[in-house]
Amino acid sequence: MKTVIIYNSKTGTTKRYAEAIGEYLSSNKMNVSITSIEEYQPEILKDANYLLLGCWTQGLLFFNQHPEKAWVEFAKKLPEKINTKVILFTTYKILTGSMFRKMYAHLNYIYNFLYMELKSRNGKLSDTDKILLGKLADQAA
Repeated sequence: MKTVIIYNSKTGTTKRYAEAIGEYLSSNKMNVSITSIEEYQPEILKDANYLLLGCWTQGLLFFNQHPEKAWVEFAKKLPEKINTKVILFTTYKILTGSMFRKMYAHLNYIYNFLYMELKSRNGKLSDTDKILLGKLADQAA
């Protein structure tokens, strides 16, 4: 199963999280490609079964969280139809607040979302992340 992970990172935390997700899925026999929004090329999505989209949480510490403008602009460039299941992930300082809701909205809710939301403060996988990603790998097998 081909899995594509695309991320936007400001300080490197989201990049580390994307890489940790990718390493975990690879260790579970999934074919994983990871790229930043700056390096994204549309052909990477060809034949992808899963697409994980991530960015860091911008905004006030407790409310008004939202994706960075660069991620929003990237989201507008994604194809209107993607024949893959989409999962969102983010990194944050204190709370994710409305982050996922706003990410879905910028993607116009048009994709086949699995509504599996992954989040990390430090760019590392939590035990919960591993359980969720393990279930994803099992579905893909």
